[in-house]
Amino acid sequence: MRQTGDESPLERATRLLNSALDTLEAAVNRRHEEDRHRDALEAQLQAFGSDRSKLAAELDTVRAHAVDLESANREVSRRLDRAVDSIRTVLSTQEH
Repeated sequence: MRQTGDESPLERATRLLNSALDTLEAAVNRRHEEDRHRDALEAQLQAFGSDRSKLAAELDTVRAHAVDLESANREVSRRLDRAVDSIRTVLSTQEH
């Protein structure tokens, strides 16, 4: 092949076309990779959204259970106080 200064217009055009095609192919490959990466990120984002929804539902359930436990705790405490008062009353009347 001739040196760059000695190449014919057709050879020069062919070289430039090949260079442009190589550049275009590299750009298409980069775009393809970027699209695949974006698709993967979108899928991950959807999974995070789904996980967030599940966690929010679980949190609501746990909070409701905690409210029920607090209510049961107050009721047990109230009953224990009444039982202690009853026992004290019984012991007090037996001592006299």
